[in-house]
Amino acid sequence: MDNMDTLKAEIDEQAKVLKELDEKRQAALQKLQALEQKYQDATGEPAPSKAARDTTDKDKGGKKGKKGKDKKAAAAGAAGKDQPKKDAQGKGKKGKAAGKGKKGSESEGTGKEMFSFPGEEENILKFWNEKDAFQLSMKFSASKPNVEKFVFFDGPPFATGLPHYGHLLAGTIKDVVTRYAHMRGYHVPRRFGWDCHGLPVEYEIDKEYGIKGPDDVMKMGIATYNDACRAIVMRYSEEWRRTVSRLGRWIDFDNDYKTMYPWFMESVWYVFKQIFDKNLVYRGYKVMPFSTALSTPLSNFEASQDMRDVDDPAVTIAFKQVDGDASFLAWTTTPWTLPSNLALCVHPEFEYVKFRDEKRGENFIALKGRLFGPGGLYTEEQKEDVTILESYKGADLKDMRYEPLFPYFADRKDKAFRVLVDTYVTDDSGTGIVHNAPGHGEDDFRVCTAAGVVTTEDLVCPVDHTGKYTKDVPEMEGMYVKDADKVIIKRMKEEGKLFASARIRHAYPHCWRSGTPLLYLTLPSWFIRVTELNEKLLKNNKSTYWVPNNIRDGRFHKWLENARDWAISRNRYWGTPLPLWVSDDGEEVVCVGSIEELQELSGRDDITDLHRQYVDEVTIPSKQGKGVLRRVSEVFDCWFESGSMPYAQQHYPFEHKEDFEQNFPADFIAEGIDQTRGWFYTLLVIGTCLFDKAPWKNLIVNGLVLASDGRKMSKRLKNYPDPNLVLHEDGADALRLYLITSPAVRAENLRFERKGVQGLIREVFLPWLNAFRFFEQQADRLKASSGQPFLFDDTAKCNTDNPTDRWILAFVQELLEFIHAEMQAYRLYTVVPRLLKFVDNLTNWYVRLNRKRLKGAEGDEDAAIALWALGEVLMTMAKFMAPFTPFFAEWMYQHMKPYIKVSPEAEAQLRTIDGVREDESVHFNLVPDPKPFYEDHSVVRAFEVLKRTIDGGRVLRERNKMPVKYPAMELVVVSTTENVLEDLQSLQTYVTSELNIRKLTLSSDESAYKVKLKAQPDFKTLGSRLKSDIKKVAAAVRQLTHDQLTEYQSTQTIELCGHTLTGTDLVLSYEYAGDDNKYAAQADGDILVLLDVLEYPELVDEGIAREVVSRVQKMRQAAGLSPTDPITVTHKLQGGKKTDDLERVLGSHQSYIAEALSCTFQPASDEADASAVIATEALKIKGASLQVTIFKA
Repeated sequence: MDNMDTLKAEIDEQAKVLKELDEKRQAALQKLQALEQKYQDATGEPAPSKAARDTTDKDKGGKKGKKGKDKKAAAAGAAGKDQPKKDAQGKGKKGKAAGKGKKGSESEGTGKEMFSFPGEEENILKFWNEKDAFQLSMKFSASKPNVEKFVFFDGPPFATGLPHYGHLLAGTIKDVVTRYAHMRGYHVPRRFGWDCHGLPVEYEIDKEYGIKGPDDVMKMGIATYNDACRAIVMRYSEEWRRTVSRLGRWIDFDNDYKTMYPWFMESVWYVFKQIFDKNLVYRGYKVMPFSTALSTPLSNFEASQDMRDVDDPAVTIAFKQVDGDASFLAWTTTPWTLPSNLALCVHPEFEYVKFRDEKRGENFIALKGRLFGPGGLYTEEQKEDVTILESYKGADLKDMRYEPLFPYFADRKDKAFRVLVDTYVTDDSGTGIVHNAPGHGEDDFRVCTAAGVVTTEDLVCPVDHTGKYTKDVPEMEGMYVKDADKVIIKRMKEEGKLFASARIRHAYPHCWRSGTPLLYLTLPSWFIRVTELNEKLLKNNKSTYWVPNNIRDGRFHKWLENARDWAISRNRYWGTPLPLWVSDDGEEVVCVGSIEELQELSGRDDITDLHRQYVDEVTIPSKQGKGVLRRVSEVFDCWFESGSMPYAQQHYPFEHKEDFEQNFPADFIAEGIDQTRGWFYTLLVIGTCLFDKAPWKNLIVNGLVLASDGRKMSKRLKNYPDPNLVLHEDGADALRLYLITSPAVRAENLRFERKGVQGLIREVFLPWLNAFRFFEQQADRLKASSGQPFLFDDTAKCNTDNPTDRWILAFVQELLEFIHAEMQAYRLYTVVPRLLKFVDNLTNWYVRLNRKRLKGAEGDEDAAIALWALGEVLMTMAKFMAPFTPFFAEWMYQHMKPYIKVSPEAEAQLRTIDGVREDESVHFNLVPDPKPFYEDHSVVRAFEVLKRTIDGGRVLRERNKMPVKYPAMELVVVSTTENVLEDLQSLQTYVTSELNIRKLTLSSDESAYKVKLKAQPDFKTLGSRLKSDIKKVAAAVRQLTHDQLTEYQSTQTIELCGHTLTGTDLVLSYEYAGDDNKYAAQADGDILVLLDVLEYPELVDEGIAREVVSRVQKMRQAAGLSPTDPITVTHKLQGGKKTDDLERVLGSHQSYIAEALSCTFQPASDEADASAVIATEALKIKGASLQVTIFKA
């Protein structure tokens, strides 16, 4: 903790220094402005320093504008009106972007020039549209000889709402995978689809026209109602197209499929007929979740889509025995079902008791285990008020009778109002006695029909399709059942039948479309026998590959294990009608599988549309002498339609039969985790019914996108940024990269943070852009120097002996190998972290290590080799990043093309379609394979060691306040791992130059350098675990010896104060234990770095000289000068505690300073020309003040 106090003190000290500097700067600025005014008053012209500052303010410290540059005409094939906007020289436009004031999220500055990533994306979008690039890419791939198809099925969204982040996430995943497959040589058809039928559309019409139930629809007319639905189906289709295209997703909107197309509906009929002919369809009565807002039953998986915590009444009702002196106690959270009660149910093996409530003076029967304690009928303190009279097994209560609660169905006394037994009764809540209303509960219905209380022809369900009581309950006829709870409870209390009443908070299903509570009603419906398919479904699921696979084997597997028969019919209007024609007695059923078949059976030839208004009146003559057959009134559950899309989108089997059968199942699908009970499920059920196959091979399931606070994104709460705003201000590439890096690609929830999107601009796109800018500048410098434009052949080998060239080229090959392996496994989320490492390697290591070399410090020939290596990397990067960041990859490709030398042989092999060559877009190219001649695992390994060593040295310099510009005497690296020291020996010049050290010592003997391990507990993790023992354990940790910690480092476990510490519970570090305080130590795994931290006068002097150079260079940059602008620099000492030291350094290192600045550096003279002054500044250097003035040469 002492270290933390010291750190805090240092932070406070630095904050104080900054504040003082700000105050001094403000004072200096005011003084300077006064002097400038005097100068202007005396000369009539602005002071040079003011002009320099004005330019700096305007250009934000950038460099001077570039002079015109022309490219070789043959190499500038990318230039012209058909390419993303460029200047006359083939370079990208770099004018100021229209910033939005969002922390620079749209416009990113690199020196003087401003670059707008979203703005350039808009230019790329125009380029693609002008070229019709997506369709061209499809033509290029389709025309390849023997090309293989990569089959993708796209789940159809509804266009009645706008796209949200969930759609953008799934769309990005789909686009990355399909673009990658295309760029690996496959032909990848991609069609957009629309879910047009069903509740989302009908609900909007019901709201618009005030429709409350079926009667309102019939008054309006089915044809008029369906026409109204058709009119709004594509309400937001243009917004969808615009947003999806702006995201960079390539998919065919023009050749789409819609579930309302007659040809699509015909294939749905065909699919259903195949299932019907296999005897997998039946009509039955079941208790089903029912939406009263939409007047239709829902499937079980739809009922689970919107579970909400609600407060409901929880009542315990007394049912009086007919032949006895007690009442059965039953508990329910749905009092509205009590008028439909026909039985009670107990568990045959549980122990029940008859007891007397002494205060009430009444006898009751309930489960013994539910009498007392938490949630029981009585508290422990009330035990003395209860006397147990008798004990029974549940089976002993069978067929005991009780009096009906209500008179409505009292005429059923001969079969109803008795105790039944079944093992579904539980002992963890209620009274152990369940009230059975067979019209409203699945188990109730099953138990009561088995006991003969009711039959499917003789049901009790006095609730209509709007959720109101029918005339069977006259006192409450027309009342919404949920509103009747209070009325029923009041009546039970008045009649002495209410034993207890409370409120309970529990999860209750709601209609996923209207948000209204679902009711459970016993209804007739058409079902698919899913339970008969369970084993096949589980087998077929196992044959598929999921990312992540635990969803396949966990959530989805469990859902399939417990899957029930699927209710596929809906009592609605706007949908694909069930193709079932039935006789009046229900005995003769004909299933129609096509329009042609219906025409033949009905004798009509005018049937072209299959919606209800066109087929409801069509009849089929009976073949059994039963008159005419009429179509049943129901339509398909829209999930059946979307589950049929693999077949219906191709109008199978009526068209494209051979093509479909050769390319089924799909290679890839992707949707959100909510589709485990939706689209994934229906696809699997229908595919299993038809072909005993899963319709997909590979599947990515994504998690949900939540607001940053972890709550659901809400328009009302405004707790998330508008997706179009993010696309407009931050760009699609950054958003795409953010989404596919997130936990959501592993089926976990993502808390959307816009700053995460903007962070990737800084971490990936700006460094990538700056690497190109530096390449571009040095290519232009080389052209100016040699008189020839710089070109390289990216199909040939860059023959270089430079270790950094060999390393970055080899690293790219390993990265390509990694990308191909991970994409083949559909692990998108692993690619971006490796990409970030690559960007760091490229910009913070390769470019920095070679900056002088690229500028020609080692000759133009060597600079050209370095430029080739860098250009090879940038062009390869544009290609392998194209599926992930399609916009900036295209921008980079177009700007790198002018530097590529294409051989006549390669030129001749380029194909042209519709007047466009296949090298005109990066997306017409292939993601390259690794080039064997660049592969070198040993050099990649060596540079990893180098980087770790240099990073360790930097940490030690920072910790000991030793700026890199001040040389250090020695760095020692200790390691016993094979190859580490040899690798460093081969790269030692980079270690010494990067860390500015005089001597590098390599050793395998740790003991020779007097270092020892020390440890401190990880207070963050151990504090909550050890609680009050943490202080005792911390003290024990401080007493651990080097040998004990070495053993911990090896075994990763140690016992302290009765606690087992493992892994990262202890934070280990090294310290130098010598008496001379010579070294500071830093370890990184198997590498120990020691830095000589003693101060040597000659090294301090050199560091001061370096600091002078650094400060003058900053003045030069602030004045808007380029390194080649001719200047003269003068200096004048102005006092300070260490003036003598600075004066000595200026004398002894004058030639070094002048050489580093590439200009004369001399003492100030009174004869200097004031009009030639560009900038002047008083520099504080090592306790002395030095006035430096820059003149025009």
